[in-house]
Amino acid sequence: MKTKFLIFAALCFSTMGLAQKSEIKAAEKALKGGDAMAAKTALESVAGSIDAADVKLQGQYYFVKGQANAALAKKGDAAATDEAAAAFQKVVAIEDKSGKKKYTQQAQEGLTSIKNDLINGAVSDEKEKKFKEGAQKLYKGYQLSPTDTLYLYYAANYAVNGGDYEDALKYYNELQEVGYDGSTMEYKATNIESGEVETMGKTQRDLMVSAGTHKDPKDDKSPSKKAEIVKNIALIYQQLGQNEKAIEAYKSARASNPNDVNLLLNEANLYFKMDDKDKFKELMAEATKMAPDNPDLHYNIGVVSMEQGNLEEARAAYTKALEINPQYTNATLNLSTSYVNEGNSLIDEMNTLGTSRKDSARYEELKQMKDDLFAKGADILESALKNSPENQESLLSQLKNIYGAMGDNENFMRVKKLLGE
Repeated sequence: MKTKFLIFAALCFSTMGLAQKSEIKAAEKALKGGDAMAAKTALESVAGSIDAADVKLQGQYYFVKGQANAALAKKGDAAATDEAAAAFQKVVAIEDKSGKKKYTQQAQEGLTSIKNDLINGAVSDEKEKKFKEGAQKLYKGYQLSPTDTLYLYYAANYAVNGGDYEDALKYYNELQEVGYDGSTMEYKATNIESGEVETMGKTQRDLMVSAGTHKDPKDDKSPSKKAEIVKNIALIYQQLGQNEKAIEAYKSARASNPNDVNLLLNEANLYFKMDDKDKFKELMAEATKMAPDNPDLHYNIGVVSMEQGNLEEARAAYTKALEINPQYTNATLNLSTSYVNEGNSLIDEMNTLGTSRKDSARYEELKQMKDDLFAKGADILESALKNSPENQESLLSQLKNIYGAMGDNENFMRVKKLLGE
């Protein structure tokens, strides 16, 4: 009985093998006839038993399966792309293990073709503003060729452009894990005839210099993208409302790039949005030390200081901004407003006073203080009008309001005339 069973089992495997070969041949025939779906159907009939077949038959099966799905993918079947890639990868894995590489080269060519189709498809998606679809194609291209980390970088960028922040975060974190730097070397030389600096491959550049057609060879390395990646991770966390993670990302980025003022400003803006104005001012003050000639930094410190009621700090910041850029209209307007606001703050006390001699004296004292503050605000604007020919309308509009509040009818009418009213 034992011998008979073994003979029976052998007959079963032999019959199964013949069936597998028959279906694979049928699939190959269908493919030659241009019927990829028929080929795929033929292969599905033996899918459950193919892994028990000999290595050679397995390699053939998965190769034909890859071809069938690749053909379907070219006709627009997106799911078939993944199936084709998986089948070709299976061929490579099987034959690499067995050492019998009959279909490996063709399978690798198939993978390269799929990768190229994905990248080209992503470029087309970008032109049509289909960023999410493009990002997914680029990521698949990277998975097929993990050494091409640039695909992963662009996948993250596409995902951000498409508002797909979860995937963008995934891609950026993966870039960090693989240690992506993103810097590239550019090989340049000056064309002696035209005098223009040209960029080319290193070998070509060196040959041109040796031939005497070019001179002054120079190797330029573009900046690393590591800081940009961490900054984008932080911005995405911020977009997703995960502020604590965003802060940690900024701190990490700044530790690696302590001289990057933009990282500092982004972190400061996050604290501003979190309504932590003190921390915002602290970081902005740090930024002004890194970029002391940037008027916007001083102006922003002034805005927050004024919001907090720290008028002296605000005025110092606005004044510094104007020292750097005398034409900074918003700094001029806010500096003027700081005096007007201080004057307005006296009105509440004035309105509480009675008619006694003491109250009347205090009222006149406060009124004079208010008028003096208003006049100071007006003087700032008058000086700016003389020294800043641009943005006159906004300066004049605020000046008109101040003179109106002061009851200075002569200047009020003069400014109205300047405004063409």
